[in-house]
Order: sequence, then C-alpha cells, then structure tokens
Amino acid sequence: MLDPVGDVRDVVAGWAGRPLTFTRITGGLSHHVARIDSADGERWILRVLDPRITEAGLGIPLDQEIANTVAAAAAGVGPRVVHVLPGALVLEYVEGVTLDVPAVAARIEEVAAACRRLHAGPRFGNDFSIFRTLRDYLARCRAHDLALPAGFEDVLPLAYEIEAALARRPLPSVPCHNDLICGNLIATGDGVRIVDYQLSGNNDPCFELGDIAAEAGFDPGQVVRLTRAYFGDDEHVPRVRLNLIMANLTWTLWFVVHQGLVRSGAMPGFDYSAEAAGKFAQAVRDLGDPSFGRLLDGVRKPRTG
Repeated sequence: MLDPVGDVRDVVAGWAGRPLTFTRITGGLSHHVARIDSADGERWILRVLDPRITEAGLGIPLDQEIANTVAAAAAGVGPRVVHVLPGALVLEYVEGVTLDVPAVAARIEEVAAACRRLHAGPRFGNDFSIFRTLRDYLARCRAHDLALPAGFEDVLPLAYEIEAALARRPLPSVPCHNDLICGNLIATGDGVRIVDYQLSGNNDPCFELGDIAAEAGFDPGQVVRLTRAYFGDDEHVPRVRLNLIMANLTWTLWFVVHQGLVRSGAMPGFDYSAEAAGKFAQAVRDLGDPSFGRLLDGVRKPRTG
C-alpha cells in the first residue's frame, strides 16, 4: 500500500532537526494529512499533495495550491505555511474545533465573516469558474467512458441557462476557497479559520456562499441568513441559490471523476458513487422546484425599490 506520509517522514524530521511523532488525520478525500508533534511540544500539520488529483483535474496545480495557501494565510484566514517540501506542506496547526453540519448552521455569521476576510485578502494567481469546471469534468467523463448518473445530460441545458443568467450582471471576482465543506472550517477563539486550498481561485463570492449552503444542506431561510451576513442585505439571495445548484451539479462529476480516474485516495472505503448520487439528487430537486424560474428572473433583472 502506498504510504505518502511515510515517504516524506525522514525529510520532515531532517527539517525539524529533532524526533517527531506523526499521527494521520482521516477525513480528506484527496490529499494525505498528518499531525506532527515534537517532543518539546511544538505541533504542525503535514499536507502531502497527491499529484494524481491535479492530473485528473480535481485540484489546481500543486505549486498554485501552495501559493494560494500562503496568500490565504496573509489574509489571516488560512494556516501559516511553515515549510515547503517537494509535493508537501508543513502548516501551522490551527487549534480549534472542526465544524460539522449543525455547527456551520449555528455559526453562519462567523463563517460569513471568515469568507469576507479571505475575499478581502491578496488575490490568488489563478481564476476559478464552476461552469468551466463542469465542462472539464464532462469532457473527462466522456473521454474515459465514465458513467454519468442517469438523467445528468438532461439537466445540462438548465445549467447553461443558469450560466447565462448569472453572466447578465457579474460580480467582481475575489480570492475564493471554492470547496467549503464543513470539515474545512475550524472554529477558534479568534473566529473561523479556513483550511485546504485544493480548488482555490478568484471567483464570484456568491459561489463561495452557495457552496457552503450546498455542503451544509441549508434550507432557503438559512441561505437568506448567510447572504445577509455576508452582504448586509438579501439582494444576492437568488445568485447564491443558483450557485448552490451548480455546486451540487458539478461536484457530482467530481466524485465520478475521482472514482474513475484516481480510484484510491486518502480515504479508502469511501463510497464516491453514493456521494455523486446524493449530490445529483439535490441538484435535480432544486432544478425542479417551482422557485427555480424566479431565481433566474432574480439575477437577470436589476433590483428596483
């Protein structure tokens, strides 16, 4: 079995210049993470980056991820980069509590504040588009004959309709994380911190909010609360809700591609197919909701009054 953490253990110990203890941290689906403890009480996080993730289009290039992690740390949101190794990062250990779905729902204002800090920080060196990502994943699925969930092709015209509607009144892009699953949010005494910049890039801030809402399973009322916490009003609620749909639709294919092209990863035994099916079911539910047309109208027409 591959042991990416073990492969760099001696290099990290040589950098630290003292004996270290490595404790693997489970939960990540792509890269490999371990906690490093020294005998004198220092603690860091080791993040070993799997090049297959970039090769499959499931993450940005490794050097870009490192650069964006440095930028996020400068914004006061991401962990400080302590040392860079070939294909790996030694990061500040963020003391706090990793959030789960109920905790994100309970800390909506804190999560929105963390996003604002990240978005106000140094721009990243790359851009991210959920629509470009969707097309890329579709192309990879077709090129490698990966099976799409039944009915996926049928809803693509609606995705492109969302794209056209959002393009009518685009928002300025900001440095976004673009993958704010609950496990990438850590509550600390100084607010929520954000880790893991595998899909980071400059993007529409409403995608960031929509992705949070998708991952935390927010209902429409919670989406309104998140949008107000970030923007101060609810003007962009339709935009956030449409991005929620696009997150679920596109991440459906992320799991399909991961299952088909990477196969093994940092979390053996994880059911990528079931996760893809769940994401797609949520997208189909929202695309078929009677409010969908009103959401499109809400982003097409300037707000009055």
